[in-house]
Amino acid sequence: MEVGRLRALLELARCGTMAAAAEALFLTPSAVSQQIAQLEEEAGVKLTERIGRGVRLTPAGHALVGYAERLMVVLDEARSEMAELRREIAGELRVAAFPSIASVVLPDTVKALQHAYPRLGIAIEELEAIDGVAALRSWRTDIALIDDLSIVAGDNRENVAIVPLAEDVWYVTVSTDHPLSKKPSLSLADLTDETWAIESRGGPFGSFVVDLCRRAGYEPRTNAICRGSEMIEAMVASGCSVSIVPGLRRLRSPRGVAWVKLRPEVRRKIYVAYRRGERNHPMVKVFVEEIVRTASRLLG
Repeated sequence: MEVGRLRALLELARCGTMAAAAEALFLTPSAVSQQIAQLEEEAGVKLTERIGRGVRLTPAGHALVGYAERLMVVLDEARSEMAELRREIAGELRVAAFPSIASVVLPDTVKALQHAYPRLGIAIEELEAIDGVAALRSWRTDIALIDDLSIVAGDNRENVAIVPLAEDVWYVTVSTDHPLSKKPSLSLADLTDETWAIESRGGPFGSFVVDLCRRAGYEPRTNAICRGSEMIEAMVASGCSVSIVPGLRRLRSPRGVAWVKLRPEVRRKIYVAYRRGERNHPMVKVFVEEIVRTASRLLG
């Protein structure tokens, strides 16, 4: 059975639809459908069945997914051992990272590794943490910088290893002209009557912020649902909105934004993640070691 077809089956199992699997694999839905059909022909049994407009795996499909997952781990281990036997740190390492952590730790990490290992190439792609997890699972990246918000409760992380990298404290952001900007700290209850700018529910923090407000006893009144931090910061700086955002964004905060400690403190944990089958891969090992050193030096 061809490995690419098995990966298509794994993505279909993870994503649930042909369209989502195709997007994860950078293929068209028809190409994924064709790969699944070819895999069914090789297996001699139906692996999927149509349910309305979607598909679901048959018992045979679920069984093959289990074998495919184990096979991918073995292939990762084989590649790692071959790389060890070459006794040279060389080749391309793909890294996915969300913007706020990428801009802080990756430049120094890459610079140090390029100096130490001239034949090591590092290809970086900015992806939000949850997309980085998906890229790691679908073999589209070798390393992903992620946070604990991207690790869904009950998610199967059996084949993914994580190493702690940093912790990020959340802050309340208000305009420097706002009466609350001079407070030493603020609780979510202090913001009950404020108007909020938050990320869309499809973003990494939108649902998290709304859930925090609900636990504080209210639904945030919003005047801006934003796709990224730039619009949130602009609305806050103008005095039109307030928000709560991760502290890493403070390092590149625009003028006009005051950062006030959130009480009680809320933290997110940031990790460097890789597939367990590549835990001994020389490129993965040196990257993890260097980025942990860099994060410790820059972020404490």
